[in-house]
Amino acid sequence: MNIAAATNESLAEISNYLIYSAMAVYTLAFVAHIAEWVFGSRSKVARTAAALSGGREKGSEDAAPAVEVRTGGSTSVLERPRIVVRSSSGRRGDLPDGPGASGGDEQGDLYGRIAVSLTTLAFLLHVAGVLARALSVQRAPWGNMYEFSTAFSMVAVAGYLGFLVAKKNVRWIGLPLVTTVLLDLGLAVTVLYTESDQLVPALHSYWLWIHVSLAICCGALFYLGFVATVLYLFRDRYETKLLDGGTPGGFATSVLERLPSSSSLDKFAYRINAAVFPFWTFTIVAGAIWAGDAWGRYWGWDPKEVWSFITWVAYACYLHARATAGWKGRKAAYLALLAFACFLFNYYGVNIFFNGKHSYGGV
Repeated sequence: MNIAAATNESLAEISNYLIYSAMAVYTLAFVAHIAEWVFGSRSKVARTAAALSGGREKGSEDAAPAVEVRTGGSTSVLERPRIVVRSSSGRRGDLPDGPGASGGDEQGDLYGRIAVSLTTLAFLLHVAGVLARALSVQRAPWGNMYEFSTAFSMVAVAGYLGFLVAKKNVRWIGLPLVTTVLLDLGLAVTVLYTESDQLVPALHSYWLWIHVSLAICCGALFYLGFVATVLYLFRDRYETKLLDGGTPGGFATSVLERLPSSSSLDKFAYRINAAVFPFWTFTIVAGAIWAGDAWGRYWGWDPKEVWSFITWVAYACYLHARATAGWKGRKAAYLALLAFACFLFNYYGVNIFFNGKHSYGGV
């Protein structure tokens, strides 16, 4: 018995060491991503402005044919007045995607590839840390807020790397993702850290593997959709300013010009949220079934149950808004941000500020 306890304690220490090592490598990846954006700022892309103006320079328009006007016995030659309409410029949906964080700069691209390699290494250390934690407690490694946080950030990175493996142009997510992962792990190892321990009786169920793992995966993918939505709002404002004839600042132009178009960002966020929503629905259903097994009732208005349902309603409103003409675009994006805020509050706020049957966060 003492040997088993000592082994579990050693595995817990190894898990902590691996998590801290992953944080160190994520920090290097963060620096490399910063370098990618910095070197990419030297490239002058200006694809969006060119597309919105129809790709034509000033003075390059074909001259309109002259018009002869007869007045009495004389003839006057007048130039046809030029009519400028909004449709003569490029359309929002036709805008090209930006070249990415590196902006087409060779050195910036090198730093970007280094950042992805470091993120991959950190992810492997991260996975090893989570597995070591699971072995130390001999159960699913998401029984408290510390374990949920480490697993959540691990799945978010896995989703990002999965998109890269699928040849999707998503390297622009790298910097905000690595920043968030560092913040999440930093919070986990300082404020939320809990020593390896066994679960409360209600959690001793195979539903822990189904319900909580689904909640982690859904939340991590919702986060990727959240990042795309935030960037969509900035990019959309940038494009609108160009359409209105304004001149965005140098910093905004340098950063936002390299992102995908607002249309591409909007589609990316929508597709993620729409694909994950059915799994979030099943997560709630699985939780209700587990509650029936553990507590003898499927629904009890527990704070966690209520906020899970509120999150579901918020994402359902977002998906409905996307199908409604008057709510497409920025209005729907605001609903997506509200929905993810509900998810975050469901995790942090409910576990910290409310008492209920789900009060086993370990803080």
